[in-house]
Amino acid sequence: MALLKNDIDFMSARKRRITGIISAVMLVVAILSLAINRFEFGLDFTSGTLIEVGYTQPVNPETIRQQLVSEGYEEAVVVTFGSDRDILVRLPVEEGEDEAMNNEVASLGDEVLALLQSTSDTPVEMRRSEFVGPKVGAELAERGGLALLVALGIVMLYVAVRFQYKFGIASVAALAHDVIVVLGVISLFRLTFDLTVLAALLAVIGYSLNDTIVVFDRARENFRIMRSTDPEHILNTTLNQVISRTFVTSLTTLMALTAMLVMGGEAIRGFAVSLIVGVTVGTYTSLHISCNFLMYLGITKEDLAVPIKEGEELDSVP
Repeated sequence: MALLKNDIDFMSARKRRITGIISAVMLVVAILSLAINRFEFGLDFTSGTLIEVGYTQPVNPETIRQQLVSEGYEEAVVVTFGSDRDILVRLPVEEGEDEAMNNEVASLGDEVLALLQSTSDTPVEMRRSEFVGPKVGAELAERGGLALLVALGIVMLYVAVRFQYKFGIASVAALAHDVIVVLGVISLFRLTFDLTVLAALLAVIGYSLNDTIVVFDRARENFRIMRSTDPEHILNTTLNQVISRTFVTSLTTLMALTAMLVMGGEAIRGFAVSLIVGVTVGTYTSLHISCNFLMYLGITKEDLAVPIKEGEELDSVP
């Protein structure tokens, strides 16, 4: 029994026009936000100090962060590192203070260690204290952007080989749509862009691609079975066949991500928000945008026809 009704009109000219307008508005808002607002880069992409400390008993990173905030370290990021007894503290520096901080890392580490020891019931020991310069952050940002581009390129190549080149173009266009919207939300709401957010963007590409592949695989099968109908009807039938599966998968994923957002603390808030936005937009894209792109590219039944091997036509002649 289908969870949702299977006679939804996805592919009429009116519906395609509406979804096209919705996507255009989202992209314009996202691009304007990216052009106007600068990313709030985290310590991974900027300068700052990394301080690793070890506890003898498990500790709550959020409690430690609140202790640091109360002592004036408002921008401190605290995460577990390896186990729940190993804590990594990240302290960004103001622009122009890089050289000074490079010389004061040891004293800053001692200050933080003394603060944590004074507020802890268990012993705390220093593991390491080091300065991350702007050059390292710039290299990470460059490699992160390259990773996104390489991922999109590999996706396009895979889908083009696995299905047909029009499917490859449509899948990359849909994934680029999702990534731009997620980046726009990050910029619009001034979320900190760090390595966890970059990981979320790569995860969004994988998740959205999975949904799109499910749609495309069913579409290819229907194109080869429903030979007497037009592409618009075939794609509409395809979307009605997969909507229940897509809806249930996305809903269960969003439930897990919501729990992560509520209970995960400040350190992974950007990661959780990025994934929630990405999964939501990716679901919309797989149901509305990917097949729309196929229609714009002029997909036909001949594009997916099974090639006739040499000699088969003669074998079929009586």
